[in-house]
Amino acid sequence: MEKVEYPVTAAVRFLRQHDIAYEPHLYRYEDHGGTARSATELGVPEDTVIKTLVMETDRHEPLIVLMHGDREVSTKMLARDLGAKSIAPCDTAVVQRHTGYMVGGCSPFGTRKHLPIYVESTIFDLPKIYINGGKRGFLVSLDPRVLRTAFQVREVNVAIR
Repeated sequence: MEKVEYPVTAAVRFLRQHDIAYEPHLYRYEDHGGTARSATELGVPEDTVIKTLVMETDRHEPLIVLMHGDREVSTKMLARDLGAKSIAPCDTAVVQRHTGYMVGGCSPFGTRKHLPIYVESTIFDLPKIYINGGKRGFLVSLDPRVLRTAFQVREVNVAIR
């Protein structure tokens, strides 16, 4: 049986350093395939594949939002929740500058800069999540409750279908 080599990314190093149990999963990445593609490749429900979205407030304060793959973020609700005038996704260069990751391979673990992390509260209802491991075509599965121990997360209810 052939041994599969998984990438050792900044995210994997973070998980190892913090003794966070995870399982690595490789899949064939496709530009603009999104979470539907990775869910299909791994044979899991799309809502268990969690997007790592890098956004910023009107004051250019960056933040990460973790959201179910089959849902979008209501930026209006999030802005209201954070007391900001507006919130918008960062462009690709800004994402890479803040996180060290490329769009499509962005993980909340091992980011270049410390960014506040907001998690859709219903993610914690799932028994297991699949989240980017720091490279396109690479997810890690883990218990969502570890997000609370790995970071000081803030739970939000800003999902829209």
